[in-house]
Amino acid sequence: MKQKNVIQIHRYKSPCGDLILGSFGNKLCLCDWTIEKHRSLIDNRLRRFFQADYEEMTSEIIEEAEKQLSEYFNRERTQFNIPLLFIGTDFQKNVWNKLLEIPYGKTASYKELAKQLGMEKAVRAVANANGANAISIFVPCHRIIGSNNSLTGYGGGLTAKQFLLDLELNNKLLL
Repeated sequence: MKQKNVIQIHRYKSPCGDLILGSFGNKLCLCDWTIEKHRSLIDNRLRRFFQADYEEMTSEIIEEAEKQLSEYFNRERTQFNIPLLFIGTDFQKNVWNKLLEIPYGKTASYKELAKQLGMEKAVRAVANANGANAISIFVPCHRIIGSNNSLTGYGGGLTAKQFLLDLELNNKLLL
C-alpha cells in the first residue's frame, strides 16, 4: 500500500487573525486565514496536487515563517525570505509572482496589476487569481485595492486587510 504524502500544518496567531501555515518538502505552500471562505477550495487544491493529507506538526520552514511573520508584525521586517511553492495554473502563478513585486507600504489596483501582466482586459481574471492565493502575507495580496482606492475583498476579512496596510503604511522607519 502506497504511503500518503504529508503537508505539515501549524496554526499561527497573528495580531489580526489566525493563520494556517503549511509546508511541503522544504517550501511554504500555505499561509491562509482560518476564517477564509475559500479554505476548503485551497485545501482541496493542495491535497489533490500533492496527493497528501494535512498533519498537524511543525517543520523548519514553518518555524522560519512564524519567526519572519512575528518580525513583520513587530515592524522589524519589510521583506520575507522564505522559499515558496505555488500550486495553481500558470496564469495564477504569473499573478502571484507579480504580487511579489509590489513594494512594502505600497498598493496597486487589480487594473494596474492586469496592465503590468500585459493583459489589460483581464481585470476580473487577475482578481480571481488574487483571491486564489494560498500564501497570504508572504505573497502580498493585501496590497491590492480597488481602482477608486477602496478596500476590496480579502480572505482574512477587510479588518485584517486594513490592519496590514496600516502596519506597512505607518512603518516609515523601515521604508
